[in-house]
Amino acid sequence: MTSLERLLDERLGAAFTAVAGEQVDPAIRRSQRADYQADAALSLARRLRRNPRDIAAEVVGAAELDDLCETVEVAGPGFINLHLAASALERLLGEVLGDERLGVAPVPEPEVVVVDYSGPNAAKEMHVGHLRSTIIGDAAVRLLSWLGHQVVRQNHIGDWGTPFGMLVEHLLDIGESEAAHELSVGDLNAFYRAARVKFDADETFKERSRLRVVQLQAGDPTTRRLWHVLVGESKKYFLTVYSQLGVLLTEADFRGESSYNDQLGPVVDELTELGLLRLSDGALCAFPEGFKNRDGEPLPLIVRKRDGGYGYATTDLATIRHRIRDLHATRLLYVVGLPQYQHFEMIYEVAREAGWLRAPVRAEHIGHGSILGADGKMLRTRAGDSVKLVALLEQAVSRAADVIAVKNPGLDAQTRAQVAQAIGIGAVKYADLSTDRSKDYVFDLDRMLAFDGNTAPYLQYAHARICSVFRRAGLTYPVTAADIRIGEPEERHLAVQLLSFGDVVEGIVDSLEFHRLAGYLFSLAAAFTNFYEKCPILRAEEPVRTSRIALCDLTRRALATGLGLLGIIAPERM
Repeated sequence: MTSLERLLDERLGAAFTAVAGEQVDPAIRRSQRADYQADAALSLARRLRRNPRDIAAEVVGAAELDDLCETVEVAGPGFINLHLAASALERLLGEVLGDERLGVAPVPEPEVVVVDYSGPNAAKEMHVGHLRSTIIGDAAVRLLSWLGHQVVRQNHIGDWGTPFGMLVEHLLDIGESEAAHELSVGDLNAFYRAARVKFDADETFKERSRLRVVQLQAGDPTTRRLWHVLVGESKKYFLTVYSQLGVLLTEADFRGESSYNDQLGPVVDELTELGLLRLSDGALCAFPEGFKNRDGEPLPLIVRKRDGGYGYATTDLATIRHRIRDLHATRLLYVVGLPQYQHFEMIYEVAREAGWLRAPVRAEHIGHGSILGADGKMLRTRAGDSVKLVALLEQAVSRAADVIAVKNPGLDAQTRAQVAQAIGIGAVKYADLSTDRSKDYVFDLDRMLAFDGNTAPYLQYAHARICSVFRRAGLTYPVTAADIRIGEPEERHLAVQLLSFGDVVEGIVDSLEFHRLAGYLFSLAAAFTNFYEKCPILRAEEPVRTSRIALCDLTRRALATGLGLLGIIAPERM
């Protein structure tokens, strides 16, 4: 099945190529003055040294668009405005109606894609700083899986290093059963703080902790067993949060830093043999090409510390090597905050110089901004601590329940709870994903939970409204076949929006800019709302009634599928 935008691109591309004598991208985009607009004549004019309007007119004359467009006109300095024919919209909508994937075919050549996201630290609670990585990473997993790629989820948790000596000693002091109980109720921060207080105040405890780290790294059975208790209880807590947040991460996706311990030495040996490491102030460092410090000197990436230990860089190098060699991935996605950009770019460059990261394999930093409070600063509690993620999610669901109780008091308790969960969590996710991920945004529950504007509840309500239409009519969905008729302007606008679904989804596969999908879904919901208010559906005469019901169902499916790709539930009642 060929999408509308792709058809226009092919037809106009052929015409531009014929006029220019070279392959030309017609630069098609949606337009406020027409259904679509092609802008390539303007840039082509400079190369051909011709008037852009003349080029555009020649292209229009050469293009085969009679079966797609009602009118094609040259406007302004050389824009080509395309007004689609109702017959073309009807034909293409009929094809999409019969396709359960709404015209989006699985990719012809699936890849193995590793998505590294969330990454909390064992023995510490997840806070608001983990939210963006978890939500964006989950959306990437859903999108790429739906398109047919083999996606490997990797939750790279911090479960190794100096703090664990301190934590194991604290566990021994309070008793293993008591420690397990404290950790099982989810108060990981209190456990960590208590250990830290003793570490800072008690020299004997501090020395014991240092010795315990040595035992942990040496593989002492008792120390390793106690460490497993700490990490195991932490994982249980993380899984509770993931369940509440409605993301796909499971226990099988945990891949702690500790799992790469036996690979760190071989990584250093291999890089040394390749001549990529040299001593700098007693540490063994890589100096990836293209990275300089403020003085213009080569910037080091410490691979082995002067005391012989390893740091994050070594683990990250072992990780990227493992994902390429053992998992056979060709696309590596690191969903991590933007401040880590340079670190990962240095890791990628060392991997390239080592010969691990080479075409067709590529690694990408899917960077994101921060979540801010109303004051424009990092979101924190009044005491200055990071906001716990569990508390944030519980507040969102509770507020959503209050809204639903007012808007639809007739819902039974079980349905109200389910809808509140869908709306509260959906609101949090959508606020994140509807924002350009490279930018910060302010966490504002009032705005997130609003039933108007670019919010999850607005989209979810549009979906629930369609389901209500079917219930009132005693009809079932999906509608898989219908004679679609496009007559009214509102029908036409909705039709064009529906036929854009596949282009939008396929357009974000490389960029993973989910705000573009969110923006499309908002425009679709707005187009449907206008259609719903202006065009009678169940009161219309046949065959218009059946056609409009089909348009409703296509909208329902596009909203449910699009929201699903974002990890957001589309309730049938609200």
